[in-house]
Amino acid sequence: MSRDHGLPKSNQPQEAGIIPNIATELSRPGATAFDRRAIPAEAVESHWIAADGLAIRRIDWPAPAQAPRGSLLFMGGRGDSYEKYLETLDYWHRQGWAVTAADWRGQGASGRLGLDGHTGHIDDFAIWVADLAGFWSDWQAATPGPHGVVAHSMGAHLVLRALAERRIDPAAAVLCAPMLGLAAGGLPAGVMHLIARIMCRFGDPRRAAWKWSDKPGQPPAERGALLTHDATRYADELWWREKRPEISLGPGSWGWLERSYASMRRLQAPGVLEKIATPILIIATANDRLVGFKAIARAAQRLPNGELLRLDDARHEILREADSLRDRALVAIDGFFAVKQGL
Repeated sequence: MSRDHGLPKSNQPQEAGIIPNIATELSRPGATAFDRRAIPAEAVESHWIAADGLAIRRIDWPAPAQAPRGSLLFMGGRGDSYEKYLETLDYWHRQGWAVTAADWRGQGASGRLGLDGHTGHIDDFAIWVADLAGFWSDWQAATPGPHGVVAHSMGAHLVLRALAERRIDPAAAVLCAPMLGLAAGGLPAGVMHLIARIMCRFGDPRRAAWKWSDKPGQPPAERGALLTHDATRYADELWWREKRPEISLGPGSWGWLERSYASMRRLQAPGVLEKIATPILIIATANDRLVGFKAIARAAQRLPNGELLRLDDARHEILREADSLRDRALVAIDGFFAVKQGL
């Protein structure tokens, strides 16, 4: 049964062995400010080839030469590319990890599957689960253990599915704002799923399910307020989209929306989450306007080795939040891995 660390701002779950803060690490002598608009010198960009030949873009920080801690895989959410998380990936590398991140098929710089270059589509979430399983197998064989995984939003959903289906076997997992329900304006999930099925039946499932903005290819003005309180980190994402236009992605398709509801219902089925033995830390916010917190809390209660840390002051992209919130998440992740599996 999960533990819910519904904490006031000044507290941390000390029973989980979480260190009090990371201010010393972030300002240690000799440290320099991280450039969020550059690929770190230690990182290598390349591609992994999926079973069907599609090239999946990846980035790797090799394990430090001295006392490697293990290996971490990070997977982002819908519409993400790994450029958004360079700062956090570099932080983990400085903690001693070998670090890898990859773009999901059909987004980032891993191609497109929709009708145009800005609509995110997938025929079935099982395709992504298969990609993750294949990537994990190759990555695990090539990197030092123990192995952990951190994922955000849709990526966290897919990691949870892969765990439920026993397609990956990390020592421990961290899920940030997992997409286990959608904030759908008060309509029940069953109604939203029915609407999405109808829209797929009477039109091309690859067409966009919602409006992106009045200017094609540009995010709506209010998007940043949904994701983070940190305007500079949000501006970094826009800078990368301009610098590397191939990573820019807009709305999801009706097919993506219908398949997302189907996949969430699959995870919600009785007995599915209860069979996952992997230690899992979920970090989420009740103020999330993109994914449903109640669904997250219910899932956390069902996981045999699950813990829930609430950061209710945060917005959806917890690992790209203002320092006061992001640092608390990083502290929690560090402590969770250290205690659970000696990572």
